[in-house]
Amino acid sequence: MPSTARQVVILGYPDAELLDIACVSDVFDAATRLGAARPYEVRLATVDGLPFACQSGLTLAPHARVDQIRGPLDTVVVAGGLGHHTAAKDERLLAHVRRLSQLSRRTASVCTGATVLAAAGLLSGRRATTHWSYASRLAEQYPSVTVDPVPLFVRHGDVYTSAGVTSGLDLTLAFVEEDHGPTLAREAARSLVTYLQRPGNQAQVSMFLAGPPPEHRQVRDLTAYVAEHLADDLGTPALASQAGISTRQLTRLFDAHLGTTPGKYVRTVRAEHAARLLSGTDLPLTAIARRCGFGSTETLRQAFLDHFDTPPSAYRRVHLRSAHA
Repeated sequence: MPSTARQVVILGYPDAELLDIACVSDVFDAATRLGAARPYEVRLATVDGLPFACQSGLTLAPHARVDQIRGPLDTVVVAGGLGHHTAAKDERLLAHVRRLSQLSRRTASVCTGATVLAAAGLLSGRRATTHWSYASRLAEQYPSVTVDPVPLFVRHGDVYTSAGVTSGLDLTLAFVEEDHGPTLAREAARSLVTYLQRPGNQAQVSMFLAGPPPEHRQVRDLTAYVAEHLADDLGTPALASQAGISTRQLTRLFDAHLGTTPGKYVRTVRAEHAARLLSGTDLPLTAIARRCGFGSTETLRQAFLDHFDTPPSAYRRVHLRSAHA
């Protein structure tokens, strides 16, 4: 590789998630093969330099011991995986994470690799994300970190954190776009037959995928009713009347079984259905607002900003561009 290559180091450890490593390495490799002006040279490093078993049971052979890595570096990425708790207690690894971060233009983690960055002190005072199922634990263990479980990835200064597993694809595509522009990032995504490119602020988990239907019959029936009657009156009094209970009891049930209020639940479902219409149809915003029960396009816009941190028009541009790339 020429000396102008961008030096990328991925840090692995026993029980790391293979996809956390492969998503990063394969995107950079695709960008290099497609003619990146400054290609990427990717190395996998571990503390001892020995082959290690990923959590899936497959074994990877690193290129180097981490103490053999010298700067300057372009990007350092810490993988996640079931072994992240043990890795976060390895003082040798943490010392090298801190050292390499100082030698690198940017430092990143995929999934629970954020735990290692936090243990190394690199997330203190920063906003960060991780896999949604580990977010509360990360926030409890490292109160100096502002953990946001919603986005696919977060940038705070020169430190990037991403959510679960395949969000490493989204983060690395964002790196390629940052380094070489959107055309190469789009070509890399196409070569990998992947989605270009979910914006970092897109929610990790849709409400429609967040878990099984509520076990409580009335709550389960009401959530089904909401999904089928988005354009109707779904205010708390109307839902309470539909269920034949008081508004106070309705609020208690939603808090106990869904962890939110009826009003917030309805607004979220409407926003997510609007997102599906924005990315899958060419309906105008006025029609989408009407179908989803928003009183106006401005109400839709405000709900979208609250839920996705982006206006509906921008969301549609990104997703339609990706679909036709």
